[in-house]
Order: sequence, then structure tokens, then C-alpha cells
Amino acid sequence: MKPHYLLALPLLALAAPALADPPTGLDAKVEALRKATGAPGIAVAVVEHGKTTLAKGWGVRKLGEAAKVDADTIFQTGSTGKAFTAAAIAILVDQGKLGWDDKVIDHIPWFRMYDPWVTREMTVRDLLVHHSGLGLGAGDLLFVPRGSLSRKETVKRLAYIKPATSFRSGYAYDNILYTVAGQLIEEVSGKTWEEFMAREVLKRGGMSDATATYEARWATPDRAFAHARVGGVLRGDGPNSVLDEREELGRAAMPAGGLALSAKDLAQWLKIQLGHGALPGGGRLFSEAQAAEMWKGVTVQPITQYPGGLAPLTPKFSTYALGWEVEDYRGARIISHGGGVFGSITHIILLPDQDVGIAVVVNSEDVALLRGVAHMLADHYLGLPDLDWPARFGAFMEQRMAGGKAALATVKAAPAKVGPSLSPERYAGIYRDPWYGDVAVTSGADGLRIDFKTTPRMAGKLVHWQYDTFVTRFDDKAIEPAYVTFALDAEGKVSRVSMKPESPIADFSYDYKDLDLRPVAEVAK
Repeated sequence: MKPHYLLALPLLALAAPALADPPTGLDAKVEALRKATGAPGIAVAVVEHGKTTLAKGWGVRKLGEAAKVDADTIFQTGSTGKAFTAAAIAILVDQGKLGWDDKVIDHIPWFRMYDPWVTREMTVRDLLVHHSGLGLGAGDLLFVPRGSLSRKETVKRLAYIKPATSFRSGYAYDNILYTVAGQLIEEVSGKTWEEFMAREVLKRGGMSDATATYEARWATPDRAFAHARVGGVLRGDGPNSVLDEREELGRAAMPAGGLALSAKDLAQWLKIQLGHGALPGGGRLFSEAQAAEMWKGVTVQPITQYPGGLAPLTPKFSTYALGWEVEDYRGARIISHGGGVFGSITHIILLPDQDVGIAVVVNSEDVALLRGVAHMLADHYLGLPDLDWPARFGAFMEQRMAGGKAALATVKAAPAKVGPSLSPERYAGIYRDPWYGDVAVTSGADGLRIDFKTTPRMAGKLVHWQYDTFVTRFDDKAIEPAYVTFALDAEGKVSRVSMKPESPIADFSYDYKDLDLRPVAEVAK
């Protein structure tokens, strides 16, 4: 997955001769940065000219325990896995089993988008480049923060998600179409995405520690545990704490970001990418022709001027390819991608013209450490002056958190002392959204409660806010709370329920705003 505050910042790079070794004093500097940010652990891989020049870990796998992070410790790598799913499809293209521009419906006859024309025209390539017309993060609540649906059922729900824009008209990041890509791999190969990924990509690619299922990750003793700051005013505020690793994202979305890899595995992946599909020990994972396809920009991304100390990151062009972002900095070509699942974040940078690859993974949501180290290394290998990227990212994240807290405080300062209009039992009922499914509101001695039926253990209290709007207080404090607004008809009955995140800086995958919940009795009419 790709939380926007973790991963949307473009990469700084500049064409220059690559240096032969990691920066002097890197070991001590990374450890000092880790301690300063409070992150439990970090691992880094660097590859230059086909050789691993660094694969190392710092810190601990889990707060409160002594086990150290090393080069073999596997981390959840989030949406950097999208490039792996693209590579799996590239293998099938090489085998002649499908083509990038094949229609999806020719391989998955039951596939449907909301618009019949888009259903007919959607190609394999379209699944991977974020220009489908779906809104940002559309459908993510089917598997965020957890999920109960099969991959096939998740794909079927696409038929009910209304587009936000026209097909192929603009960029909007999504995860659900990579779920379709995973289903496509199963339909074409006869193997589940998990089986195909484990055997045909990870094993053949020499990534011996990597896992493609939760069970395999849990069975790996040398694994990093997820951590996050969930005890403060907003997520990201307060000290890090260990998250329950069994409360995983929905398995249907594994093709969008469900892999776990070690620094050694990531070094192997960097070599394969920089080698255009060639395996370090001989042979190929995918052809050079498919490597070129995967790095070919398809969807133009809007350019945003980054604020203050991050201004040098602003590219002149930015495109999305097949699981990769392709952009520039002062004429240098950059191939990169970020990844984030709850409590674990990743950033991968490829400098093709310098033949250098960099991967950084952190077992918490400490962006300043992740991006600071990644950019520090990029600058080094591009021969640029040290801009102290950890400090710049740290300042940006502090300002962002302060702004979010201030905005929330402003809203909370003066709620209207009006409502609720109905007695608690009159809000109770089953409300249904066409793509998400059912949300139940119940009334009892302790007041109103809400339960998202498609999402296991996503339930909690509804506390009155103002008018006919309530705010969720989920039993699981790691789940982003939402404002829940009940609209009444002329007879004073609930006719519709809408939602939006309480936090002004909530991750986009909490796409509450896309829900259009109606009373089940009304839906049945």
C-alpha cells in the first residue's frame, strides 16, 4: 500500500558519476538518526554495478526485545510490491500467455467496471498505471485496515465503484486494480498470486528470505514487527508501540503490497532491476524487452511544488510506469517507488544511468528516517552536496503533524450545541453501500455502536458530535476515527449515512468519503 504522507514525495537525484563506496561514517550516522527518531529498526541495501556494497540492519526487530535487525531480517515492504506483481505479469508475457495490451475481460470474462465501456476497453497495462478513472484509494476499505473478502469477490465489487473521472484522463493512485492484476495472474497461470510470486519470482530471483503470505512471514523467526505512534491526538503523535501483527491488511490486496523482504533480498531485486531482468547468477527472470516496458512512463502525474526545505525534490516531469514512478531531477532519470503498510515503510531508488540501486526499510512509520537516509544515499551516489535530508524531512513531518493537530483542535473547539434529532434507537439499523456492503448501527445501554461488517473487528462507539453527526471511537485505537452523519427525510427517518475521516491527515486508504450508505429496507424497495 501507499499512504500519501509516506510515499508521495518525489526523489531527488542529479546526473553525476557514482561513487564507489557508501558515505564515510554511514554506520554511526544511521544509528544516531534511528535513535533520534525513536524508530525501532532500519535496514539498508545498496547495489552498484551489479555488486552489493551494503546490506545491513540497525536497531531491534521489536520494541522491548533484544533481537537485532540484520541483513536477513524481513520487513513488510508495502507498495514496492507492485513492481513485483508487474514482473510476475512480465514473466507471463514472455511465456506468450498474455500481452500488456490484451483486454482484461478476455482473460477474466466476469470482470466488470462500473462503466460497461471501460469494462470492454480496460487492458492489462491499464490495471497497473493508475489512470482508470477511479478516485484516489477507491475501494481500499474492502481490505483496509483488515478484510474478509476473497480476492475474486473483491474484484467483483469493482462493478459498483463509481468513477471519479473519465477513463485514461488523469492520475489517481489505487490499490484495488493491482488486486485485479493478482486475480489475472491466477486466471492465466492456474496458480494463485501467492504461489506464482513465491515460486516464479522470489525463488527464481534468488530472494531466499522473502515471503508472499502472512503465514510464511509469521513462521520466519528473523522478522521485523510493525510499530506505530497511535496513542496521541493523531496517528503519528506520541511514542512508538508494537502493533498486533495478526491484525493484517486484507489478503485480497496482497498483490498491491503484501511482500516481506530482507536487505539481502532487496539487494538481489535491485540487481535484477538494474540488470534489466538478468539474474546475477546467470539466466533471466524476465526479458530485456519486458524490463523496458515496465520502466516506460504511461500516466503523467501532476507536478506539485514541495514546501520549504523539500523544494529541491520537485521534478520537472513525473510519470507512472508499470509498478514504478519515473521522474527527473535536473535531467537525471529516476526510477523509484515507496511502500507502506501499517507500521512498516519502504523506499526504493534506482539510478539507472549510474547503475546504482538503494533500498531502505523501517519497521515503524518514521518517514523522516526512511526518506532522509534514502535521499542522503542518493545524493552521495550522484555526487551532490549533503543537504541534511533527515533534518529536512523531520522538519516537514513536524510541521505536518502540528498543522493537523491545529486543524483538528479548531474543529473540536466549537461544535454546534444542536442535536441529535432522534432518540438513539431511531438511528439503529443496517445500512448498505453497493461496493462495501453493510454497516450496522445498534442501540444499547451504553449508547450507539457501529460495526463495519465487511471488516473484521472494525467496531466501536458512536459519540455525538453535533446536529446528526457522530464520531466513531473504535475499540481498536489504531483505526482512524470517522465522522458519521445521518441524513433525515421529511418524515424524520434516516435516509442516508455519509462519513469522512476525523483526522485531517488520515491516510487516503480510509476512504470513508466514498461510502453511500442507505437503510437496507430502502435498498430492498
